[in-house]
Amino acid sequence: VPAHAPYDYMGLEDLRKEKGIEIEPIKVIDIEGYDVPAKEICEKMGIENQKDERLEEATQTIYKDEFYRGVLNERCKDFAGIKIAAIKDEVKDWLKGENMADVFYETSRKAVTRGGGKVIVAVLQDQWFIDYTPKWWKDAGHKLVDNMLFYPAKYKTYMQDIIDWLAFRPCARKRGLGTPFPFEKGWIIESLSDSTIYMAMYTIAHLLRNVPVDALEENFFDYVFLGIGNAEEVAKEIHIDVAVLKRLREEFEYWYPNDQRHTAPPHLSNHLVFFLMHHAAIFPERYWPKAITLNELMIREGHKISKSKGNVIPLAHVSELYGVDLYRLYCALNADFASVVNWREQDTDALRKRFNALVAVFEESTGAEELKEDEFTHTDRWLLSRFYRLLHETIERFEGFRIREAGINVVFNLTNDLRYYEKRASVERRRKIVRNVLDDWLLILSPFTPHICEELWHKRYDTFISLQTLPSVKTELIDEQVEREEDYVVSLVGDVQEILKIARLKPRKIHLYTSDAESENWKWGLFKALKDVPDREKIKEAMRIRKDKSTADFVKQLVKSNLKYFELNESEILTREKGYLTKEFGCEIGINEDYDPKGKKKFAIPLKPAIYVDG
Repeated sequence: VPAHAPYDYMGLEDLRKEKGIEIEPIKVIDIEGYDVPAKEICEKMGIENQKDERLEEATQTIYKDEFYRGVLNERCKDFAGIKIAAIKDEVKDWLKGENMADVFYETSRKAVTRGGGKVIVAVLQDQWFIDYTPKWWKDAGHKLVDNMLFYPAKYKTYMQDIIDWLAFRPCARKRGLGTPFPFEKGWIIESLSDSTIYMAMYTIAHLLRNVPVDALEENFFDYVFLGIGNAEEVAKEIHIDVAVLKRLREEFEYWYPNDQRHTAPPHLSNHLVFFLMHHAAIFPERYWPKAITLNELMIREGHKISKSKGNVIPLAHVSELYGVDLYRLYCALNADFASVVNWREQDTDALRKRFNALVAVFEESTGAEELKEDEFTHTDRWLLSRFYRLLHETIERFEGFRIREAGINVVFNLTNDLRYYEKRASVERRRKIVRNVLDDWLLILSPFTPHICEELWHKRYDTFISLQTLPSVKTELIDEQVEREEDYVVSLVGDVQEILKIARLKPRKIHLYTSDAESENWKWGLFKALKDVPDREKIKEAMRIRKDKSTADFVKQLVKSNLKYFELNESEILTREKGYLTKEFGCEIGINEDYDPKGKKKFAIPLKPAIYVDG
């Protein structure tokens, strides 16, 4: 289009100079400020021939102006006077309808095989297609997807869209291994068309070995997969034992439907949509798939894993380089369904050390004696409560396919709690308390690291851990009060450490003042009274209850601290933990003593003791 395309215009000019050809460009679009757009932009930019690199810039300038400001002229007949931006799709449809245009697909880059060779596209005459456009079929596909679980959930919408645009797909080929196409000799069924209900075959594969090949007629599969026909009659027709046929049907009914199909997002538009549409077309609704889960691919050290990069880790080498358990654990801890696993050697080594340390803890506790309930200290009860709370959370994460979060609980959060417990108690005490939860810990860890868990299980039992069920949560050991008390101690220790760090003090004595002391216990009463009052109304309500300037100051502190109401006996907790605090800070601890040289006592609020350090 020489009048509108700078490349074409300069090509015409080159022919004019070299061959003496006299052809005038024909203009079909009017743009204010241009006569012949391509000619004028080339002259303005000083472009002299079609080899000039600036032609690309000229093209972009003209195309932009024409698209947003161009109007079709009288040569365009019925379309005359209409802006390009408003008529583009309509013109395309008209040209195709008049058989004057067709769609030409062009790849965004050169396509090569995995080995770097040429890609050969075979165009087959008389190709066979599956037509996915019938309304009844699409409706069935949508209904199937509506009643399925997709994880991540965003892929459910993707699948509905794919079903909408799915149309004709080739279903046969001319070469390779496969099943002969039943409708025309010389063709083989294309793999995806034939394989997407193969999970039905899994249910009976072990029994098919005892069935003669010539018995595998259509009525055999109709009975086994669809329940069509009478067992005695079908068995007689295909010459097999009726008991064998009934067993095949029973096996299929026991295992089907397919509860979960797990794969990767690239399969959504081919394998998975065929899997769903073929089930919707062939099987009754009670045999339709229940769930699809998808995860992203793995990369290594931030780069895509490929043969060309030489960074592939063959699975056969995994056990030698890392160990199967470590590999499984790393993958579980570093990805969820929506993220990419980045395999990093440095992280692998760090995880190996952490996991080996955990296994050592298990081995130390295998021969230890459990603590009895009447021996439990506050710290023991805290660890048991934390363990079974996290166990409950972990089972919920498993059920929601949140494997990464489950793994973090089992490996990191529980071991962090154990380290804190050891600091609060002792190594020997830790061995005993771990024995109390060891079986349940191994059971919940076994899906991640089955081999080491099996080995540790066998040190105690003659059974297999792989045949056990997930552990039961001992809800009677979950104690929110105990956990809140320990959180209180942790928060206090953190506050004292912050003061010592800022003041750069070596303490001789630390004085703690709580708001449940006799002179300050009115604060707990207000704390309780204000627990459900919006922040903006707290001072007003507090002054109604207790008219004093100190009330307003207290409420301001309370709102700033953002503390949630929970009843604790602060004085009792600090008295109980006085020995631990003395050990932690290496100095004497005073609790609610009259000595208050800096007037700190009045700053105590519920759950936040006031602190004064003698340095």
